[in-house]
Amino acid sequence: MPIDDLNKALLRLLSDRRFHSGTELASALGIGRTAVWKHVRELEALGIEISALPGRGYRVLSPLEFLDEAAIRAGLGSEAAALLSRLELHGEIDSTNAHLMRSVADGAPTGTVCLAEAQTAGRGRLGRNWLSPFGANIYLSVLWRFEDPSRAAGLSLAAGVAVVRALAARGIREVGLKWPNDILFEERKLGGILLEVTGEAHGQCAVVIGLGLNRSIPPGLGRSIDQAWMDLAHVAGAEIPPRNDLIAAILGELLPLLESYAERGLPPYLPEWRRFHRLQGREATIYQGEARIGGRIVDVTAEGLLILQCADGKLRRFASGDVRLRPAEGKP
Repeated sequence: MPIDDLNKALLRLLSDRRFHSGTELASALGIGRTAVWKHVRELEALGIEISALPGRGYRVLSPLEFLDEAAIRAGLGSEAAALLSRLELHGEIDSTNAHLMRSVADGAPTGTVCLAEAQTAGRGRLGRNWLSPFGANIYLSVLWRFEDPSRAAGLSLAAGVAVVRALAARGIREVGLKWPNDILFEERKLGGILLEVTGEAHGQCAVVIGLGLNRSIPPGLGRSIDQAWMDLAHVAGAEIPPRNDLIAAILGELLPLLESYAERGLPPYLPEWRRFHRLQGREATIYQGEARIGGRIVDVTAEGLLILQCADGKLRRFASGDVRLRPAEGKP
């Protein structure tokens, strides 16, 4: 359900996390108290948790900050600002990645960035759903073109390094990575990267790099997630960076990386990636279709393939996007 202007106005009033009576809200919005109740229900349908107490009124339980183009642009350095060709902000969209994949055919320029307050069909790897409540997290995708598709090899790993750098620059440290595209904190999933590629004329390719980053997941919705998760609200508490500032920090790392990646590739980012990789050297099981392959994670190649030492001592390589990685039995 798209959010209309009246719901946005109501949400702005409630976003200070103080209680507001129905009478106060009705007066501020120019509607009746019954209409206030109706619009509160509509906000709850978007996944926004609102407390309603008799005699006190309504308040939003989790911190919420609207996407703001001016704030994002103001937070960019000159290099990233020059590489940002188009910035799209959506209230609600099916998927930021899907939107940019459609935009490729319409000639959207390299450096197009899409952000959304909410996604109705957010996606992770292997077709998994990505929980995307309104205003709670970061849903971001970037479109970039490469003359030679092979030059994009390992890009999801490098993008993970860019995200960890951005978080560290905003005071969020001890963040880790899990091959090929998970962002972790204390071995719980903080975010994920989804790379999608489509071929174009003359051998070129368009790559859409999608990032879902948990900033503040409402507790009620968090119970529906089927894996261990974490959000920045738990990591940073009152020191959580503003959402628009964090978006600017991520773009400040990611856009220059993309600009130089065709020439530099993954190798310059591998030392950092190895340092951040939380499963390095550990026993693990890789799921590939119906097959399960156990062994110890040894390293990744210069192209981003995972190297696994199997029980027979042989080394096997696995390509990003073809496997699911799960810690071996007895490991967290």
